Amino acid sequence: MPLVHLHRLGRMSYPAAWDLQSRLHAAIVERKLLARRGETVPDGPDHHLLFVEHPPVYTLGKSGSVDHLLLSEDELHRQGFTFVKINRGGDITYHGPGQLVAYPIFNLDAFFNDVHRYVRCLEEVVIRTMHDFGLVGERDPGYTGVWLAGDASRRQPRRKICAIGVHLSRWTTMHGLAFNVRPNLRHFRNIVPCGIADADRGVTSLSVELGRPVEIDEVLPYLEGHFAEVFRFTPTNSPVPGICSP
Repeated sequence: MPLVHLHRLGRMSYPAAWDLQSRLHAAIVERKLLARRGETVPDGPDHHLLFVEHPPVYTLGKSGSVDHLLLSEDELHRQGFTFVKINRGGDITYHGPGQLVAYPIFNLDAFFNDVHRYVRCLEEVVIRTMHDFGLVGERDPGYTGVWLAGDASRRQPRRKICAIGVHLSRWTTMHGLAFNVRPNLRHFRNIVPCGIADADRGVTSLSVELGRPVEIDEVLPYLEGHFAEVFRFTPTNSPVPGICSP
């Protein structure tokens, strides 16, 4: 099975995490190109899985609309948010404390070359983790991510608990998933989350659904384990030069 290096990075700014992803991605792609040309390939890891929390930030994917950000630039700064346009798929989303973000930097040649299957596997990791906490996560035929079913009798809309946005180049992945464990859900009111404006859809968190505070450290071991199960890899926590906890 592929060997994947796991990195618990704690809290890190979005630009710093993006830069780290980009460097790891570029190193893997370079190794692939050298191998393809029959040249000497230096030793180095082929797969990484980063876990991180971000300070409050809104990110806009390459297919998104800036109109889905409902704050002006002055309001963003005044309320302590940053705004970053990035190269993943999808629309606008929020990252912040209490949200567990996972960035797989995988060479999919070692797994499977299928983007649709890759996204479904990311969803499956979260669905299995939710099951560990007694919740039923669902896919939605019209949208990526993981949802909880609505309940008309309780006037409860269909609720998104995990957003997914990915970028692939030469079958090597970047970006990933954002699982709402205990974020400030009011911050989602400043955007049209993922560009979805339907009145019968909302955003939720593990803590809201369970009715108790849930911390990142409680969830992370389950998420790590299900990543290894779903993608069928061997995890390792051995240090890799150039990757340090903040």
